[in-house]
Amino acid sequence: MKAIWNGKIVASSDKTIIVEGNHYFPANSLDMQFFTQSVKETVCPWKGTASYYDVTVSGEVNKSSAWYYSHPKEAAKNISGHVAFWKGIKVE
Repeated sequence: MKAIWNGKIVASSDKTIIVEGNHYFPANSLDMQFFTQSVKETVCPWKGTASYYDVTVSGEVNKSSAWYYSHPKEAAKNISGHVAFWKGIKVE
């Protein structure tokens, strides 16, 4: 699987985990030159608190377009250390 935004592959892995229709990529599959920590956080009742990354490609910033659970709840332990995408980042 590849996560693509603004014409660049920002993550690539053959070992994603699908949860609620989202592909979660292992953190080590991200090309970290495109990622910066966002201040955004949200809470999922069964997964826990999500933190976000902004994704920047060719000077264009896609704010809070990647998320992860640093300390997921027990029901979501399988996505610990994984990152998912939205807001126009194409996963194929």
